[in-house]
Parts: sequence; structure tokens; C-alpha cells
Amino acid sequence: MTTHRGMSRRNFLKASGLGAAGLTLANYLPALAQSDLQATINYWHHFTSETEFKGMERVMAMFAEKYPGISVVQENIPNADFMAKFTSGVLAGERADTTMISVSRLADMVAMDGLVPITEQVNNWDLKQYFPDNRWEGITVDGEIYGVPAFTFVDWAYYRTDWFEEAGLEPPTTLDEFLDAAIKLTDPAKGRYGFGMRAGGGGQDFIVYMIEAFGSPILNESGEPAIDRDIAIEAVKWYADLYTVHKVVPESAPNDSYRQIMEGFKTGQTAMVWHHTGSLTEIAAALEPGTQFMSTVRPTGPVNNLTRLSYLYNGLMKEDNAEAAWDWVSFWGELDPTIAFLEETGYFPASSQVAEDERITGNELYAAAVEALAIGGQPPNFVGYSGWSTNIVLPEFQKILVGEATVEEAVDNMIAGLADSME
Repeated sequence: MTTHRGMSRRNFLKASGLGAAGLTLANYLPALAQSDLQATINYWHHFTSETEFKGMERVMAMFAEKYPGISVVQENIPNADFMAKFTSGVLAGERADTTMISVSRLADMVAMDGLVPITEQVNNWDLKQYFPDNRWEGITVDGEIYGVPAFTFVDWAYYRTDWFEEAGLEPPTTLDEFLDAAIKLTDPAKGRYGFGMRAGGGGQDFIVYMIEAFGSPILNESGEPAIDRDIAIEAVKWYADLYTVHKVVPESAPNDSYRQIMEGFKTGQTAMVWHHTGSLTEIAAALEPGTQFMSTVRPTGPVNNLTRLSYLYNGLMKEDNAEAAWDWVSFWGELDPTIAFLEETGYFPASSQVAEDERITGNELYAAAVEALAIGGQPPNFVGYSGWSTNIVLPEFQKILVGEATVEEAVDNMIAGLADSME
């Protein structure tokens, strides 16, 4: 696999539009049409990082140029509190006009009648042709569409090209190769570990995806619990063994969430880390692209791959100001705003137009994301998934790591918790 040497940080920033020139709107605004609509709408989202806010500022500025009569009032809600805010807003009749929608939360949002179907608007939208059917599957419930794709969390991996080159290794394409590389690149005496495991907050999806990668579904085609116990035990054991047996991850792993795994990779503690395209700008600001790090597709499991494409959508919570609200949520599906957002955050556009846009094809770091788009699957999406994965799967996995439960006990509790969450 090619490791793409020689791309300096300066060239990367220039290619991806992150330099000073890339922060202007001059390349985009002339093509934007004007609208006479007058309205004020509010938008609930869970952006938190500096890069996310910079990206949203650019999108809002571009939107204001195209729709000068529409004012968007944005409200940031921490991700951990988002569903509580959403639920209380629905129950109290204090809804936002528009809201961010994640696939894992859609079923719960629709179940409480918190979203407005926009099927007709989407089907009449001239840009729908650029969104393959799988972009709509995650936002469709009982034939109704509830949002427009804003961007894609494309799962991939980062690896230290300098460490791999020094060890004579290629980036792993299978879990066997991944384990081999992690073992060879671990040197506790130097404070180095092969992999930065996210087993703290937000680490639950890795466990679920590992179970699927080993060949077990979570639900069957009828939407009923269908975890194969033996396969799940094999998968969870393989993943836990990275910490308990092979010791190729930092000792802090049971408590490591996003910030810890990012800092570990950027400061030279870990050789590999799994995340998505959203962390690219942060890593590229700390390490030399191509020389010190590179992106690659995640390794495949024995049966399925570990790559997921999690689309983030925007939708309507109420029909007041519906026309202005539609203008806002559909604007996030236009190519130029989403590439502007990509340039600030690394969050990949959901439109198929990206495959032909030179701002994407001209950047070597995006090659892995384009490859992942072709093979990535959808994450689980059912009522109760968020609670089950967060409150059952992750704590049970952590118990294995700290010696409070066997793999078998933890998996049995995951299976029982899934059944309970489906009742």
C-alpha cells in the first residue's frame, strides 16, 4: 500500500484550503443565488471544537450571502446533553426550527414525534441526484425522510509513517496485520504503544463494530436481537486482548476518550489510532502529513470490515418558517458549503460530486476517505441503540479490561441488555 511520502504541512494546508487564502469566500459567493425570503430560524447542534465552529461560521456566512433575509440563530448543545435537550423541547413545546440529527438517534427522535417529515421537499430537490440511495437509508423511517445529509463521518485510521518506515512495516489491511504491527511498534520503555484504544467515553461503537466484523449481526432482518454469542465472545476477546494480553495500548485505555487518544497520537505515545475524517485538521496541525503520519482504511475483520459511514443530517422540528428552515437544511447539502466545512474540520461531504471535485482529488490525504466511501457500511440504527451501546456495551467492556468480569460474563450482559432495550 502506498504511504504517500513528501507532503509538507504547508502543502497539505494549501491543498486542503486551510491556509489563509482558503478562509475567504471569494471562490464561492459569486455562484450563489439570492432570495427575498424574510425569516429568523434557530438551529440546534452539538458542535464543540474550535474547528467545527470555524467551519460553521464559514457555512453561515455563505448562507447569509445567498439568503440575506434569513437569520439563523445557532445554539450549541453538548453532545452528552443533546437528547435530553431535544426531548424536553418536544415535551414542553419549545422546539427549534431546525436540528442536527445523528443516525443513532433518529429512531428515538421520530418515536417521540420530534421531527417533521421532509420527503416531498427532498424528492423535488434538484440536488438529490447527487446523493446515492444509501445516504437516505439512515434518515428514513417508514418511508418518510427526515433530514438532508450535511456531511459524513468517514471511518478510517491514522498511522505514524515514520515509525512504520523505521520498522519496515506497511499499514495493516487485516486485523492479523494490525495486531502484528501493534506488537512490533510497542515499546513501553520508550513510552510507545502500537494502538490508542478508545475504551472510555465514546468507545462503545468500536466494540459493536468489532462484533459485526467477526460476523455477528446485532439485529436480524425482522429487527429482533440476533447477536451470536460465540462470535461475540471471540470478537470482544480479540479486542480486549489488545489491552489485557498483548498490552499494545496505553494503561489509561479504560478511561481514554477522544481527547486522550488524539493527544496520545499527536505526542508520540501511539503508532495507530482509529477515528474518522473529522480529526484530520487537528492531527495535520501537529504532525507532518506524509512524513510523520498518514491516513489509511481501517483493517478488515475475519468476515466484515470495520469501516462505517455515519452521516450527519439536518432536519426540521416544526413547520413554522418551513420554507426558510428547508433553505437552511438543504444548503448543507450543496457542494461548496460542505467543502468549505471540510476544509476547516475534515468532515467529508456526503454528495457524490466530491469524487470529481479537484479540491478532493487533488489531496492525497483524502484518498483513504474516497476508498472508504466505496466499502463502508451503515452503523446500527434502532430505537434504544444509543442507550444500549453507551450504558451496557461500553461499561461491560471496561469491566473486562479492569478484571471485574470475564469476556463471557460481559457478552452475556450485552446480549441481555440488548433484549431489554428492545422491549
